[in-house]
Amino acid sequence: MVITRTVEARAAGGLSSLEQELLRLAGAVPDPELPVVSLAELGVLRGIRVTGPGQVQVELTPTWTACPALETMAADVTAVLKDAGMSEVTVHTVLSPAWTTDAISEEGRRKLAEAGVAPPRPQTLGGTGISGPVALDLAIHCPHCGSTETRLLSRFSSTACKSLRSCKSCGEPFDHFKEV
Repeated sequence: MVITRTVEARAAGGLSSLEQELLRLAGAVPDPELPVVSLAELGVLRGIRVTGPGQVQVELTPTWTACPALETMAADVTAVLKDAGMSEVTVHTVLSPAWTTDAISEEGRRKLAEAGVAPPRPQTLGGTGISGPVALDLAIHCPHCGSTETRLLSRFSSTACKSLRSCKSCGEPFDHFKEV
């Protein structure tokens, strides 16, 4: 998870206890399209900063530039933070740096797999930090049986960020969270 305020705050001595609590609350909001993972686990929560008494700014980066769930994410984060006593919550959409599937935490990947969604593979090559395109025919593990004998049925599934695949071994269809 990339939290811009965390980077700034470390240089200045750390997040305030209020910011830490608000970050925890906002980060625990479930993703509206994949409610098995939180916004923090998905890596879309980019920053938080208390700007005054009862005032907080939140930065979210969508998984896709035109993500239809972004408005719901902002509304859900706003509701949670207002319930925590913040009277003014401003949510900013941050498009740079762009979100990638590498932002999904290990816990988020585990939860996706447990829910029957094949998690994306890391984009970096062999821990080198070198990123590259991911071919569509690379082995995708079936989240039901673990087989790599899977095939692409459709490049798009229930959301633009997932493709539909099926397993040749167990016969089950499943979503695969596309690598971005």
